[in-house]
Amino acid sequence: MISDGVVEDEEKWLSAGIAGLQQNAFYMHRALDSNNLKDALKYSAQMLSELRTSRLSPHKYYELYMRAFDELRKLEIFFKEETGRGCSIVELYELVQHAGNILPRLYLLCTVGSVYIKSKEAPAKDVLKDLVEMCRGIQHPLRGLFLRSYLSQVSRDKLPDIGSEYEGDADTVMDAVEFVLQNFTEMNKLWVRMQHQGPAREKDKRGKERGELRDLVGKNLHVLSQIEGVDLEMYKEIVLPRVLEQVVNCKDELAQYYLMDCIIQVFPDEYHLQTLETLLNACPQLQASVDVETVLSRLMERLSNYAASGSEVLPEFFQVEAFAKLNNAIGKVIEAQENMPIAGVVTLYASLLKFTLQVHPDRLDYIDQILGACVKKLSGREKLDESKATKQIVALLSAPLEKYKDIDTALNLSNYPRIMECLNDGTHKEMANVIVQNIMKNKTCISTAEKVDALFELIKGLIRDLDGDTHDELDEDFIEEQNSVARLIQMLHSDDPEEMLKVIQTVRKHILTGGRKRHPYTVPPLIFSSLKLVRRLERQDESVSGDEVSTTPKKIFQLVTQTIEALTSIPVPELALGLYLQCAEAANDCDLEPVAYEFFTQAYILYEEEITDSKTQVTSIHLIIGTLQRMHVFGVENRDALTHKATGYSAKLLKKPDQCRAVYACSHLFWLDDHDSIRDGERVLLCLKRSLRIANAVQQMANATRGSSGSALLFIEILNKYLYFYEKGVSQITVESIQDLIKLIRNEMQGDASPSDPAADAFLASTLLYIQFQKDKGGAVGDKYMLITD
Repeated sequence: MISDGVVEDEEKWLSAGIAGLQQNAFYMHRALDSNNLKDALKYSAQMLSELRTSRLSPHKYYELYMRAFDELRKLEIFFKEETGRGCSIVELYELVQHAGNILPRLYLLCTVGSVYIKSKEAPAKDVLKDLVEMCRGIQHPLRGLFLRSYLSQVSRDKLPDIGSEYEGDADTVMDAVEFVLQNFTEMNKLWVRMQHQGPAREKDKRGKERGELRDLVGKNLHVLSQIEGVDLEMYKEIVLPRVLEQVVNCKDELAQYYLMDCIIQVFPDEYHLQTLETLLNACPQLQASVDVETVLSRLMERLSNYAASGSEVLPEFFQVEAFAKLNNAIGKVIEAQENMPIAGVVTLYASLLKFTLQVHPDRLDYIDQILGACVKKLSGREKLDESKATKQIVALLSAPLEKYKDIDTALNLSNYPRIMECLNDGTHKEMANVIVQNIMKNKTCISTAEKVDALFELIKGLIRDLDGDTHDELDEDFIEEQNSVARLIQMLHSDDPEEMLKVIQTVRKHILTGGRKRHPYTVPPLIFSSLKLVRRLERQDESVSGDEVSTTPKKIFQLVTQTIEALTSIPVPELALGLYLQCAEAANDCDLEPVAYEFFTQAYILYEEEITDSKTQVTSIHLIIGTLQRMHVFGVENRDALTHKATGYSAKLLKKPDQCRAVYACSHLFWLDDHDSIRDGERVLLCLKRSLRIANAVQQMANATRGSSGSALLFIEILNKYLYFYEKGVSQITVESIQDLIKLIRNEMQGDASPSDPAADAFLASTLLYIQFQKDKGGAVGDKYMLITD
């Protein structure tokens, strides 16, 4: 192994080794050019003596070895040419064995041995057996590994395999296998021995160096997998047992992990399937520190991919009972490795689940069995905080959703929610998000209250704070999560009204536990879902009396009222007011006057008692006016009470311009085209005159405070209202009043104290253009507009 020393010393030793190698290679080439065999062997042996160093790390030694390897290829060509000139290959084989040092001697012997096999003067199996035995003479781990790697390199194309020119037939394949297995066994022993060389304080360093050399050992298994004569029978009876024996008996963590992975990667999938029991039985015998879960996961991944390659291979899996064997092996491995981290346990079961979904997609009992085994291992532990373990559990729980694209399947698995319970709050929420996104992506329809209840229990991390965890901050992630829940609520549907009401009641039960910060996101979609059911009931023919029907609009409205009350306690009065008005519209469509009146009453109470911000008041009053305008269910008394309140609120807004606009908006409450009973021209005119007075007051206030009149924009807006009602045939709106208003506007805009307002100018021009357009159009409306002169 490497002696203690700085990197500079190692570079110096490498440079010295390369220099010595190149010098002897130069003399060797000169001897080769003059066909001087004696000198060629002398200088080649001296050149190869540089590989006897113990001062270099594996990485640096490899550099030196590769230079020697290139020179040996040239030497091999020379030996081949010598035999062509009459030199006896047998004598040459004997001659190189006179080299003074054993390492150069064996390198030369392997080189001549390659030519010897090619000459076919002796059976390949005899030469190979001789070489592999001779190499036992080097027991230094590093030097021995590279020597045997060289032997493997020069012999790989000369094995007596089926179809090979070197006596390749079924009888001699075993000789080739025996040679590779023996070389592999010796190399692995040397590789393992490296771990025990040098002081204990350099153990980690040696482990890293050994990692750099692992491919030298693994190439033997690759050579084995390439031998044509190694059929399933030979693999099952000879190759795999011999390789596994070496793997298990070496008792080295690095070697066991790497070689098990090599076996899985280099041999065919069908071989693994047919020898599954043998391979799996070795896993519990590995050292406790070996990462068996990764080895088994890669095996199951390969088998899953093999199963996915075509339905014709699936009977092979059923025949060998692959699931039962894998499940049993995982249990034994977990039992054998008592200290296996929980992440490893979950990784194994996640891999087994993916395998099962691929091979046995119809066996939900297998899926639930895997989840149950996982629950058993997780039970009794505190909720998982280990990131790797939680990531694997998310993968485990996501796999059935991705496979079946149907949350119903997950809801049918009894152990699915039990695993969710093992997650910490953050991961529970992450998994809940995955479930919701899956439902939306696949447009899954969940139509029974029972399933909705189970679903909302699964995603409770999004529905409410777990373990008393409350955060007042509303970050983007939280808002997006709640928007997802809102979309989910809208997707819940049942064609049966009675079942749909149960669904709504179930959702309500869950979301009302969500707390103040969630209600503004989750209550509105529930309300709209309820109103959708109301309208569906309204469209249905009532074949039975109301007393006999369990699901009625009145019953739903009671439920809705109780739900909106949750918002008033947060408080978000503007949102609650909007929902009350939506409910009033729905009650209007159902001809339920008392219910509609009650919703309006609740909206008015909120406006009076809770809404104090002036901007919110403006938005709310226009919402009230717009909704009230569309109502037709109210009798005269109730409508008068509500319109009187609305006009009163409008006149009491803080800012005069807001007052003006709200008051002229109220004029629409007294004139509806499709309702003869709601056509009161006097009150329309009263609203418009009142808005004009307020507009005048705005102008006077502007003169008093700024010394100039304000914009005429309010007057132009009122003019447009006059024109609207004039066109509708409101007799109280006269031509004279319109002309007076136009004159007033022009005076205001042309006055010396009037500021320039491009918006007002454009608005007035557009309004006058409309008047002219109606005149030009003719007809009854055109005749009316002809009376207006400006």
